[in-house]
Amino acid sequence: MFSIFKIFKKKKIVPHIRLSGIIGSVGRFKQGINFASQQEIIDKAFSNKKALAIAISINSPGGSPVQSHLIYSYIKKLAKKNNKKVLVFAEDVAASGGYLIACAGDEIYANSSSIVGSIGVISASFGFQDAIKKIGIERRVYTAGKNKSTLDPFKEEKEEDIQRLKKIQLELHSDFINVVKASRGAKLIDTEKNNTFTGEFWSGSTSLKLGLIDGIGNAEQILREKFGEDILIKKLEKPKSFIAKKLSASIDTQIDSIANIRYGSWGRDISSRYHITFIRNKTLESSLRSTFKATN
Repeated sequence: MFSIFKIFKKKKIVPHIRLSGIIGSVGRFKQGINFASQQEIIDKAFSNKKALAIAISINSPGGSPVQSHLIYSYIKKLAKKNNKKVLVFAEDVAASGGYLIACAGDEIYANSSSIVGSIGVISASFGFQDAIKKIGIERRVYTAGKNKSTLDPFKEEKEEDIQRLKKIQLELHSDFINVVKASRGAKLIDTEKNNTFTGEFWSGSTSLKLGLIDGIGNAEQILREKFGEDILIKKLEKPKSFIAKKLSASIDTQIDSIANIRYGSWGRDISSRYHITFIRNKTLESSLRSTFKATN
């Protein structure tokens, strides 16, 4: 007679990691994705010697290039070390750095309505030099090193600063393209004609035609199709702290409601990042408008 313990041990197991949010540091109480916070969860998934494969769900518009690379490289390293197949599933969005991490998978799946791609680099900010003049503020900056105040938003742009930034962006973009080519290889369909590496993004259905993903479906569905209805999908996700849950709930709701309807036109932060979205400048815009009204 088999014991319950023996029956459980014979279960077919697939650890399932979920990565959700902006990649990098996003604020004191809002949880983002970075290597340090996810390493333990990734280690735990790959430590299961009996796992049939490792499943990773991604719901991220991107973020830090460095953190994206760190997570991607670590997943690839553990997959090779433990001889495990990695299956990646895009949820609402796997774009920019989110797609770079997805490239760690041997196979990538998405919903037909998922947003996938955005293989590019962006750096965006505002120019406030005229605004501070209007309210009587003088900018004073003292540096050691002539390029220390490159692209100061309160000073006039310099062409040499723009060119320096563009050079960095092209280097980061080249790194991104190399990762995608190494991951997808011959699966990619006519990248020049389809503008695959221009920063454009597509629905899951179109991404499949372009070779950016391998199929349409969600994690539960695909895993049971591949490994049987009786598999145990062991979900692993870094939990939010109680304070983070309470304080970030209303902010998350506001960001998600905007994100769900305005894919390519959301606010972007000042640092170079692989992303199609990031809301950070709304408060600043509102305060400036209020100030202008008060001074007019």
